[in-house]
Amino acid sequence: MVQLDYPSSAVKDPHGTALRDDLLEVLRATRPRVVYTHNPADKHDTHLAVAFTALAALRELAPEERPTTVYGCEVWRGLDWMDDGDKVPLDVGRREALSTGLIGVYDSQVEGGKRYDLATAGRRRANASYFQSHETDAAEQLWYAMDLTPLVRDDSLDVGRFVLGHVDKFRAGVDAKIKKYWVRKR
Repeated sequence: MVQLDYPSSAVKDPHGTALRDDLLEVLRATRPRVVYTHNPADKHDTHLAVAFTALAALRELAPEERPTTVYGCEVWRGLDWMDDGDKVPLDVGRREALSTGLIGVYDSQVEGGKRYDLATAGRRRANASYFQSHETDAAEQLWYAMDLTPLVRDDSLDVGRFVLGHVDKFRAGVDAKIKKYWVRKR
């Protein structure tokens, strides 16, 4: 985990390059095999700016320097809407004390009325329970991620089209269920 201490205003500046440059430096120095960032369907502007900057930095690396896997994880917007075959379930229940401690870093926000500690634990437990409707839970807590690796492997892929492809798949799935079960009785 790297915390670079940029204010949100700097992260969200579409013309700023300092964060991307710092991320490039970190990536080149550490050569991670797996990178976790925010998902590009999040609803928090700072999270989106971080995700897009991370993707831009990863695409600037030479192909042989790039990580083997890149995950965009849920934070402000969950990823439970994604097709089960597309979302990546991450078992995060094995070290609950560590997780609680990490969330506890945000004491100032929790004390201000945003119960991230309870919401995060609740989402993780809900993901585990609702992941498979007809199977016993395989994990106590799950966090979902969107596999962003194709965006780092193929620079020609459009990020917007990639993400909206998941949204379109969700829409088509809901539409199919409506058509299957909403039958007008005459």
